[in-house]
Amino acid sequence: MGTTQLESVPEPKYWHLRTVLSEALDSEFTVGEILPNERDLAARFGVARATLRQALEQLELEGRLQRRRGVGTTVAPPRVGVSVGSEQHTWPGAPDDVWQPVDCTPAVPPGSVADALDSGRDESVHIVRRSRVTHGQPVAAELLYIPQSSVPDLSAIDAPSAAARARAVLRELQRLELEGQESAVELGSARADDAKELDRLPGAPVLVVTTRYLAEGRTAALSVATYRADTCRLTFGDSGRVEIHQDPERQAS
Repeated sequence: MGTTQLESVPEPKYWHLRTVLSEALDSEFTVGEILPNERDLAARFGVARATLRQALEQLELEGRLQRRRGVGTTVAPPRVGVSVGSEQHTWPGAPDDVWQPVDCTPAVPPGSVADALDSGRDESVHIVRRSRVTHGQPVAAELLYIPQSSVPDLSAIDAPSAAARARAVLRELQRLELEGQESAVELGSARADDAKELDRLPGAPVLVVTTRYLAEGRTAALSVATYRADTCRLTFGDSGRVEIHQDPERQAS
């Protein structure tokens, strides 16, 4: 590979470098290939390592690169297409639900969640943890907060903890008549537990989808789903449906 020097440009140098690196990924590297180390890349492009790191972080945010423990920085595969939500509102755990229950524990939720559920700050709720895998790749982790008032008959059910308990809670939740649901999406950073489940490094960019499930004139459940930002691209249709599509323009070869 030849040496490419960056000329003076009006845009930030790291952004121009990001463009040059993106073109190099398309023409010189294959999916899964490990990039040269930072010192060699900085020398090739004639930039400081701090500038290089900014460009690499931007490409990781865009899903072009992945940082992998014990491996280094690799070229990311194309984004995986998975749908979020449905044309018709349904409770979590419905027959066509693609999420897999992992466990369920009673615990006091964060203050912001307690406020959204209109429950006391010291009141315990059911916290159902679920995961989502697409094409053999973990793409999302979810915490579903369900107040005890939404599943009042659960105490009569003899279900152990873990996945069986989670399924029992979801079955009871479906006894309520769902009046609607509201979702919001924002960019965040992976916490340590989410990063481990999603095979990412702590602090990696993620997409957080928060969904309120409404019944009996209140928030009957609150879902906080964390998606890998390098894997997912969100689009919004006229119907209000949120989907994560494969990006046809983003192919590394």
